[in-house]
Amino acid sequence: MVTQLRLEGSGHNSGEMVPLKLGINGLGRIGKLSVWHHVARRYFSEIVVNIGREAGGGLGDVASYVERDSTYGYLGQYLHGYKAGRVIENLNEEHGTFEVNGIPLTVLRKERTPKDLPWKNLGVPLVVDATGKFLDPTAPPDQKGGSIQGHLEAGAKKVIVSAPFKIKDKALSMPPDAVTSVIGINDDHYEPKRHRMISAASCTTTCLAFMVKPLLDYFGADKILSASMVTVHAATGSQEVLDRLPDPKSKDLRKNRSIMNNIILTSTGAANALALVIPEMKRIGFIAESVRIPTSTGSLIVLVLNIQDESLEHPVSRELINQVYRKASETYMSKYLLYSNRQNVSSDIIGTPWAAAVIEGNETHTRTAHICINLAKIPGLPPNVGKKEGDPCLVEVPVTQAVVYGWYDNELGSYTNMLGDLTVKIAEELLP
Repeated sequence: MVTQLRLEGSGHNSGEMVPLKLGINGLGRIGKLSVWHHVARRYFSEIVVNIGREAGGGLGDVASYVERDSTYGYLGQYLHGYKAGRVIENLNEEHGTFEVNGIPLTVLRKERTPKDLPWKNLGVPLVVDATGKFLDPTAPPDQKGGSIQGHLEAGAKKVIVSAPFKIKDKALSMPPDAVTSVIGINDDHYEPKRHRMISAASCTTTCLAFMVKPLLDYFGADKILSASMVTVHAATGSQEVLDRLPDPKSKDLRKNRSIMNNIILTSTGAANALALVIPEMKRIGFIAESVRIPTSTGSLIVLVLNIQDESLEHPVSRELINQVYRKASETYMSKYLLYSNRQNVSSDIIGTPWAAAVIEGNETHTRTAHICINLAKIPGLPPNVGKKEGDPCLVEVPVTQAVVYGWYDNELGSYTNMLGDLTVKIAEELLP
């Protein structure tokens, strides 16, 4: 059974419902699970979900989709345990409404373009866009096909995007009213009077941030020479169940191959997004890669860092790395970082509440050696350095390579629950 919500650990939940409506645009994986999160949390007095089209035979089929999930089971059991009955009631096809766990929910089925949505008329000040389609904060409200700013044009005061921003025109910079925020890492950078568009980054960036930040805090950016990561990532809704002919001008033909039968190499924007969340990463050479595997959720980051050491006699050790994570998980990161000495597999992580990263302490590894550097080959040094006759031109620097493993439930347990915390934090600034 899925671990139930750890609401008392969120840090942004008063325990009482507030007179505020939440809009959710899109009812895919993150949209649907955001509904689960918020009907369990009971913070918002009403939820309005836009799906932009008719679905199935009517509202009853939408309710059935919300109620059951192939990964997480029945909503009622998620909320109240295995003895729970149905938690969806009072369906009204004409008005497109029903109640979920006593929370009124309205389903909009007409408009797909954000600027045409009735947020103002419905009194919805805060929208979570979970479509994954509207990612450019510079795009105008009336852009063909829609844009993030369209939600603001339609009457919302704030919009949270459940994915990293992507600016298509590389000549443009990030607008002053847009910010990328990961709760527990840099949510203090959010300025209520300034920011109207907020990206909650991605599930991978969120996990990665909680893996990198404790080490940056301990060692400092100057000591971390380089870093790389690979996310071994569960399948997403953008992948194909069976092989499909690629669209015109498709460059990555692997995206059209069956996720059920393959390990698929793909890309990730986690490195770019991480620099927005943790600016110190801009000083560190960093590479991020992604591999998709045929599981429904539960992903893993393999993080490799090269750390400049003090000496070979007292190198950075596995025990020190684990202690850094253990201490962070018990103190300033206790809400979102977990340290584990168990031998986990991916299904153990599914539903783990508010765990941005679960550090697999048993698998932390380090190796220290001298790196020889030829000073004569380093650009920018004075021309006489390393030029003396008989000088081997070498400097030996002790460097420790550390490998750290971090699990995360890329859907409900980690990302959606933390997105919920960020949503509530922003909502508190909008209360009447």
